[in-house]
Amino acid sequence: MQLAMIGLGRMGGNMVRRLIQGGHELIVYDQNAEAVKAYVGKGVRKAENVADIARQLSPRRVVWVMLPAGAPVQSTIEQLVPRLSRGDIVIDGGNSNFRDSLRRAEALQAKGIEFIDVGTSGGIWGLEGGYCLMIGASPAAFRHCDPVFRTLAAPDGYAHVGPPGAGHYVKMVHNGVEYAMLQAYAEGYEILHASQDFTFDLRQIAKLWNHGSVVRSWLNELAERALARDGRLSGIRGYVEDSGEGRWTIEEALRLDMPAPVITLSLLARLRSRQEESFGAKLIAALRHEFGGHAIKEPA
Repeated sequence: MQLAMIGLGRMGGNMVRRLIQGGHELIVYDQNAEAVKAYVGKGVRKAENVADIARQLSPRRVVWVMLPAGAPVQSTIEQLVPRLSRGDIVIDGGNSNFRDSLRRAEALQAKGIEFIDVGTSGGIWGLEGGYCLMIGASPAAFRHCDPVFRTLAAPDGYAHVGPPGAGHYVKMVHNGVEYAMLQAYAEGYEILHASQDFTFDLRQIAKLWNHGSVVRSWLNELAERALARDGRLSGIRGYVEDSGEGRWTIEEALRLDMPAPVITLSLLARLRSRQEESFGAKLIAALRHEFGGHAIKEPA
């Protein structure tokens, strides 16, 4: 299947590679011309700009936007729309706010253009193992793009969860849960690290918990990996960013009058990490680097 990918960062670039391995034809564009050069070759053509993307694609055009939420996505869609035709499809695979996705879907529908929002999880490991795709789309648009989703996803790793907006809603809550899980591991390992009665090998504990324990998980496997390199995480500053979805999850919980204390407190702990050093925050920073390639800050 032919499609375009706008944005060749950690996620977009690996998705291009996986799509090429699956036999799809890609047109790629990124504001960083050097990033584009790394992908041009068999099955991949570069576009000089957004307008060139539309010229190179054959109807029915499919354009996947893999950019940071907010202004970058909005600006790109605004540049695309005048160059697209009725029936074309715009996919937002980033972490946009679901309310922005609802608004964009409505605006594009008025022009006869389909909008699909794909909550994408899997981080930098998605290239090898496949991604988890939470897809909001009309049934017709979902069916048309099914070959793309099937190639990108892990086995049983994609689903049509509802109409446009639903994909980013599910991903928002997914990331809220992620915040809470990371915080739980961080607090547990911090207690072990601080023990005054015992000196624990935290990598050994992580490895142990990954065999038969009820708290075993991929995140704990990543904890084992990070702790194997440095059991004290001495090269990582305990400063943890939040990309927005945790806040949006809490806002939605408040709007629905639903209690979400664990997710709320996990966000507050991230804010606290920016004020004072914390081993637990170091662990979260290490895990985010492991599964998503997110940048880490060195100690001051």
